[in-house]
Amino acid sequence: MNPLDNLVLNTDSYKASHWLQYPPRTDGTFFYVESRGGLYDSTVFFGLQAILKSWLARPVTHADVDEARDFFAAHGEPFNEAGWRHIVDTHAGRLPLRIRAVDEGSVVPVHQALVTIESTDPEAYWLPSYLETLLLRLWYPVTVATISWQVRRTVAQFLAQTSDDPAGQIPFKLHDFGARGVSSAESAGLGGMAHLVNFMGTDTVSGVLYARAFYGEAMAGYSIPAAEHSTITSWGREHEVDAYRNMLRQFARPGSLVAVVSDSYDIYEAIREHWGKTLRDEVIASGATVVIRPDSGDPVEVVHTCLTLLDDAFGSDINGKGYKVLKHVRVIQGDGINPESIRAILERAVGAGFAADNLTFGMGGALLQKLTRDTQKFALKCSAARVDGRWVDVYKDPVTDAGKTSRRGRMTLLRHAQTGSYRTVPLPDDALSLDPSAIEAGWEEALSTVWEDGRLLRDQSFADVRERAARYG
Repeated sequence: MNPLDNLVLNTDSYKASHWLQYPPRTDGTFFYVESRGGLYDSTVFFGLQAILKSWLARPVTHADVDEARDFFAAHGEPFNEAGWRHIVDTHAGRLPLRIRAVDEGSVVPVHQALVTIESTDPEAYWLPSYLETLLLRLWYPVTVATISWQVRRTVAQFLAQTSDDPAGQIPFKLHDFGARGVSSAESAGLGGMAHLVNFMGTDTVSGVLYARAFYGEAMAGYSIPAAEHSTITSWGREHEVDAYRNMLRQFARPGSLVAVVSDSYDIYEAIREHWGKTLRDEVIASGATVVIRPDSGDPVEVVHTCLTLLDDAFGSDINGKGYKVLKHVRVIQGDGINPESIRAILERAVGAGFAADNLTFGMGGALLQKLTRDTQKFALKCSAARVDGRWVDVYKDPVTDAGKTSRRGRMTLLRHAQTGSYRTVPLPDDALSLDPSAIEAGWEEALSTVWEDGRLLRDQSFADVRERAARYG
């Protein structure tokens, strides 16, 4: 057995001692997940289903418990062996939990409950807390999906202003190059998949595979043949134009796309002389669209200059909104890209009369790695415990940081059917959900049970997740 696959060991060390720390006669706990603020005022909820399928679908075994017992004995922590044996013997290793969550793809304002977790066996009251380490990693796909969604909103704004086909253009305007810049293969899979909620362009193979494995999407993302610096510079500086010509001969076909990094030596000379003169007729005759990739310098200045030089060489059409659309060529900028620089580049390009159609962006580390749990201040907290048969509020209210005050009591989330606004409201003791008669007109419960006692109750498709996120955008 790989110890990294043991659910009982997928926790923080001190969690192993917590079952001894609750008040006597505790037989139930209730936890919730929330973004307590952060960089953006809303988050795109995504990724819980992948975590549940990946980790909670396999029942815990006595072998898992044996391994955890031996580990914690050597590690210096007590271990609730009897509690885990009870789960294996009584529940066949399936965790006695109920997890309710908002629909994946929903865009929810911060400071609202996104997920609730509660134990369904009085003897496993300690279990929701034990799984905090695993379940709170939800912060990562949610935050990536949120960053990607914010970029989509920005690009959509400029497409609406300058493009004759905004809906057709948007799916491939942000390309994920982040696989090499993340900390692990799992991060590439989760983060790459989260980006694909909003776009369809990616070089992160893991993200496509995760969407297939956990959301049933056969092919969630696409790519095109593209050069890297080594495949250009291996020809030598004196044969740079031959390297470009080889890209045309290998990949340029009518209707195809091929991307060629062109800044190995002098991006401006490459456009003026190689692409704009020597290879111009070959580009046009190929029927392909050649995507020129600058990869150094000030992104705003470089992209603007590249667009201008390509316009001089290949010309452009004026679309129905009065903006230039380059003939035969496009530009992709992947260096120095983040949500702020994307807006700055588009503002400069559009100000110079170019439609947003001419540009595609690539993000790597800024999309999948330049973020933390505190980007959106995610927390998983206990808000209620059942002690002596009565639910009591559980909360923290530190005098040194009001931003860390937690919610109290059992709760659920409501959504207004017309306005789309959300609010977190109390849930009656021991109720699974609100009685419809107790909900104000126009509001509906936004949380539903997605996992209960070891079984996935709602298997959401990637298409539905995408549609939901796009609707909010």
